[in-house]
Amino acid sequence: MTESTYRIQGATGEWEVIVGLEVHAQITTNAKLFSGAATRFGAEPNTQVSLVDAAMPGMLPVPNRECIRQAVRTGMAIEAQINRWSRFDRKNYFYADLPQGYQISQLYHPIVGEGQIEVTLDEKDPDSATKVIGIERIHVEQDAGKLMHDQHPTRSYVDLNRSGVALMEIVSKPDMRSPAEAGAYVKKLRSILRYVGSCDGNMEEGSMRADVNVSVRRPGEAFGTRTETKNVNSVRFVMAVVEYEANRQVDVLESGGTIVQETRLYDPDRNETRSMRSKEDAHDYRYFPDPDLLPLELDDAFLAECRASLPELPDAKRKRYETALGLSAYNAAVLTAEAETARWFETLIAESARIQGKSESDVAKAASNWLLSELFGALNRLGKDLETSPVSPTQGAELLALVADGTLSGSLAKQVFEIMLETGDTAGKIVEEKGLKQTSDTGAIEAAAAQVIAANADKVEQYRGGKEALFGFFVGQTMKAMGGKANPKVVNEILKTMLG
Repeated sequence: MTESTYRIQGATGEWEVIVGLEVHAQITTNAKLFSGAATRFGAEPNTQVSLVDAAMPGMLPVPNRECIRQAVRTGMAIEAQINRWSRFDRKNYFYADLPQGYQISQLYHPIVGEGQIEVTLDEKDPDSATKVIGIERIHVEQDAGKLMHDQHPTRSYVDLNRSGVALMEIVSKPDMRSPAEAGAYVKKLRSILRYVGSCDGNMEEGSMRADVNVSVRRPGEAFGTRTETKNVNSVRFVMAVVEYEANRQVDVLESGGTIVQETRLYDPDRNETRSMRSKEDAHDYRYFPDPDLLPLELDDAFLAECRASLPELPDAKRKRYETALGLSAYNAAVLTAEAETARWFETLIAESARIQGKSESDVAKAASNWLLSELFGALNRLGKDLETSPVSPTQGAELLALVADGTLSGSLAKQVFEIMLETGDTAGKIVEEKGLKQTSDTGAIEAAAAQVIAANADKVEQYRGGKEALFGFFVGQTMKAMGGKANPKVVNEILKTMLG
């Protein structure tokens, strides 16, 4: 764990930034927290609303077991305290998109207690400093609906599709000290949620969003007054909020003003935060235990099932890739950052090992290099991701096998790969149809090499005079004469013999 050296240089000296995040993560489930209504994103307004969600008289909430299970699994993934006894509370406030006049949440007795997440501060350098960010709690609550202000010139409409959607509110401790730390925390938390399968992490769809709490202080002094910027929906915006809000607060304090505890909104077009309302304290919400819901009591069998269902998590997977598969720290970190990437890679090496008759550790290095350089490069160029990749892991494994057995050289493999991207055909089919096999025919290679040597007598003399760097020139010219189909190893051996 390292201490951040990030400081804001004010006119009167240095200031330290204190950041805490409250991340709202929509739980992956087909139904809402207390009703059976659907939760599909993008549905027509008010088509996913039950009588419970609309707060019709006499409707009683019934907890969704899967939502509770996913919250517990998330807590276990961050090594948090799982509270066997927890309770739902009513948070009372009146707003047009909240039909009940209250939100069912957990204030006093959350389902998950303290935990932690370790983040790497420079994701491009896996050997860089790490920091442990404390988690204060995870509680389960229902989402509110949504007001729509752009559907009518003088009226606002209400869409209750989100009303009652199950959320985990993951509350960090105020342990972050820079925009970079806040960004690294959100990325790592999103990665864990996706591995666990408890949230899809799609911030652009609103299924994961952060309330960003920022304050500043002189280094070593007590915490200052914080502001809370609501519903920030990207990692980049979280970092921008921390930077803007911290600098704004320093300017206010250094000009003799005071920071007001308030709720703010972020405007990404102007890259600024604006005041929304003064911050309410807990007593303003008049919390009390929900009388319609019994406390949650978790038994040993339920907890055991939750723990047994957890997948291999990113930190453990990264270490296994380094130790068991022999990958570099950088490759292992990139491959495990997202669950989808790790799954694609593991299918690739499993298929590669099967086709080549080798162990996964024997094929892992070549597979990882190809995935991270060739495939990722092509997908970026095409504006696609692994989910929409024109090349499947099995097709990639076949291509790698043709390189491994000498059928294709590196340059031929690149040609075949480009055709695969365009046509979706397999590497084997393309090699046969296009005649792209690598040749080890020594007679043909010797003839091509002899022609290159004869045409470059001056360079031959320089090479034999000690300018050994010219050897690469002869290799390149011979490969060119062979149309890129010569086996580079054979070319090297023949030229060494012929050049003396």
